[in-house]
Amino acid sequence: MTAVTDAAAIVDAAVRAAAASGLASSSRAERAAWLRAMADALAADSAELVAVAHRETHLSETRLAGEVVRTATQLRFFADVIEEGSYLEATVDTPDPGLIPPRPDLRRMLRPLGVVAVFAASNFPFAFSVLGNDTASAFAAGCPVVVKAHPGHPELSRRVAEIGRAALERSGGPADALVLVEGMDAGLALVRHPLVRGVGFTGSTRGGRALFDLAVSRPDPIPFYGELGSVNPVVVTPAAAAEDPAGLAAGLAGSFTRDGGQYCTKPGLVFIPEGTAFEAELVAAAGEAAGQRLLTDSMSDAFGAGSATLTQRDDVDVLVAGADADGESAPVVAAIDAAAFVADPDAFQEEHFGPLTLLVRYHDAGGDLAPALALLEGSLTGTVRHAASDDPELVALATEALGRIAGRVLYNGWPTGVAIAWGQHHGGPWPASTASVHTSVGATAIRRFLTPIAYQDAPQDVLPLELRDGNPLGVPRREDGILFAG
Repeated sequence: MTAVTDAAAIVDAAVRAAAASGLASSSRAERAAWLRAMADALAADSAELVAVAHRETHLSETRLAGEVVRTATQLRFFADVIEEGSYLEATVDTPDPGLIPPRPDLRRMLRPLGVVAVFAASNFPFAFSVLGNDTASAFAAGCPVVVKAHPGHPELSRRVAEIGRAALERSGGPADALVLVEGMDAGLALVRHPLVRGVGFTGSTRGGRALFDLAVSRPDPIPFYGELGSVNPVVVTPAAAAEDPAGLAAGLAGSFTRDGGQYCTKPGLVFIPEGTAFEAELVAAAGEAAGQRLLTDSMSDAFGAGSATLTQRDDVDVLVAGADADGESAPVVAAIDAAAFVADPDAFQEEHFGPLTLLVRYHDAGGDLAPALALLEGSLTGTVRHAASDDPELVALATEALGRIAGRVLYNGWPTGVAIAWGQHHGGPWPASTASVHTSVGATAIRRFLTPIAYQDAPQDVLPLELRDGNPLGVPRREDGILFAG
C-alpha cells in the first residue's frame, strides 16, 4: 500500500485493499485453515506478545498469557463453526404449483456482509482486539476486516497485525483481509467509508453511542454492533446471605476487583438483604484486595472522579475506600438502601470502570426489592445467588426481573468469565449493547456479519454449492420444511 499521511486517505487505502482481498469468494474450508494458521502463529509468539502487552497495559503476565490462549481458542472455534455449516441457515423449498399462491423453487442462505470495521477494546488487548472475537467471527463469515487499534496498546496492535497477516500469507490466504489503522480520525473515517458494511465495537457507552449515531446517519446506514456499558446486577437471597456469608463475600470481592475491576461483566450492583453478616465479611475481603494500576491514566482519572461523586452523596454509606497509591486504584465498596435506589436509579446505575461495587440493601422481596429490580436498565448479565432452602417464588422473581434486562442470567456463580461456546450469549438491551438480539461471544456472533439472499428458480450452476441439488457439501439445511443434519 502507498504511504500516505492523511487519515481519510489511509483509511480509504486500507478499506479498498481489504475489499479487493477476495476473502468473500474463499471457501469455508480455506477460511477454517487460515483461522487455525493465525491461531497457531499467535500461540507461537505468545511470550513476545505478553511482554509487550504487560508493558503497555499493566495487566499481569499470567492474565495476559491466559488471554492469548483464549484468543487462539476463539479463532479455532470459529474454524469449527464454519466447517459445521449450520450458521449458513441453508434452506431449500422445491416448487409446488398447487399452493396459493404457487411456490417457485426458492433457495436461501446467509452470505458475507462485506468489509467490516472492528474497534479494538482496551481491557482485552488480545481477546477483543486485532485478532479478537469480532475479527474472528467476521473473518469466518467471509468478511475482510479493517481493525482500528486501541490507543492503549498500539505497539501490541501493530505486532499482532503483522503476525496475523504473515500467517495468512504463509498459509495461502490474502494478507489484506486483515488491515490495521490507528487514530481517532481514522476511526471516524472508517465508519463513514462507503465500502464498510458493518462495525464491531467494544468500549464505552459514550464512545459507542457516538459511532453508532454516525453509522446510522450515513446516506446508506450500516449495522453497528456495539458492546457498551453494563453494571451486571446481582440478587442475593436472604438464605444465600445466611448460608455462607464469608464465602459469598470472598467471591464477590474477587470478582469485582479482578484485574482492577476492568471487566464488562464486573458485578457493580448487588442487591442484598439488610442486617446480615455478609457486609462485614465483604469489608474484610475487599480490604485485603490489592490496588491495581488501570489500563490508562485517563481511566484512572475517570474512576477516581466517578467513585468520588458516588461516595460523597449523603444517601451513600462508604464501607471500603482504600487510599490510592503509586498510581494504583484501590477497591471501593459503597451501600445504599432500596428506597434511595428507587429515588435515583439512573445515578446508581452509572458504570464505574474499576474496582467498585455498590450494595443495595432491601428489607423484603415484595416490599422494596421488586420495585427496585423493576427499574434496572439493560446489562450483559444478571446473577442470582440463592440457597436450597430459598422460597422458589423469590428465585423466580429474581429470574424474571433479571431475564427482562440481561442477555445472560447465571446462578450461584459470578459473571466475570465468558465461556466460548455454541450456547453463549454476550449482549443485552441498551446500554449493554446496540443490538440486543446479537452476541459478541459464541457461535452466533458470526450472524452479525452475514446477510440473507434467496435465489428463485436459479440455474444450478449459479447457486452456491451449499444450495445445489444433492447437498454436495453436506451442510445442515432445511428442505421443504424438514431439517437435515447434512
